[in-house]
Amino acid sequence: MTYEDRDLTTAETDGGSRSSVSRRPSRGRAALPVWQETLLLLAGALVLAIVIKALFVQAFYIPSESMEPGLVKNDRILVEKPSYWFGGTPARGDVVVFKDPGGWLGPEDVSQASNPVTQLLTKVGLYPSGGHLVKRVIGVPGDVVECCDKQGRLLVNGKAVDESAYARPGGNGCDPGTAGVCYGPMPGVKHWKTPPVPRGMLFVMGDNRAHSADSSYHLCTAAETDCSDSPWVASDLVVGKVMAVVWPASKFRIEHAPDSFDEVPSR
Repeated sequence: MTYEDRDLTTAETDGGSRSSVSRRPSRGRAALPVWQETLLLLAGALVLAIVIKALFVQAFYIPSESMEPGLVKNDRILVEKPSYWFGGTPARGDVVVFKDPGGWLGPEDVSQASNPVTQLLTKVGLYPSGGHLVKRVIGVPGDVVECCDKQGRLLVNGKAVDESAYARPGGNGCDPGTAGVCYGPMPGVKHWKTPPVPRGMLFVMGDNRAHSADSSYHLCTAAETDCSDSPWVASDLVVGKVMAVVWPASKFRIEHAPDSFDEVPSR
């Protein structure tokens, strides 16, 4: 056995000073104080939250009863953004969150939280934000939307759409002789029809058809001679598609687009 072998054996088996020296802490960089590590972790979490909000998922709350019965006022929802990446656009039936096209929101809808902590959490996506609208896409570019057939159903490109699974109809507003419900009520108007939806635009409606200031509400009718409203929502104002209801916990569910529009022909 060489000198080096004897020395190694002694260091591995001897519980004395040699073994203690072998376990001496390295002379590398000293550990950060706990408070500094905590600040770094918080900063990293904030950066991650901002990235997630900007690119992937954002939390919102429902501001009104316009999307009942499915989405109730003050429900918390998650909106996903990747579906509309790389040229993807909203499809008929999608429930989308979008920025105000101009004058659609009232003062109470654009008010911001006064609590500084809540404001910060909202900005980084950790608290549901307001100031946006939530509606269902009814018409995409080229579509013509019309109210209504004899059963009170909307027509999209001449095809009646059965929305009874998710929409709440109004009790009037359709042509005389309908079944007593109307999925496109407009005060004082029995029948309405849109021009083709322009390129880059959408025609949207709330599911609570008698209580939603949506595209049909802002539609200029043939009887109006001085009308500057626009019923369209630009696709680039869309933040994303509703993917889930997360609060109240008893209502948690994943949202899926209905098949109501599957047979609507393109124009």
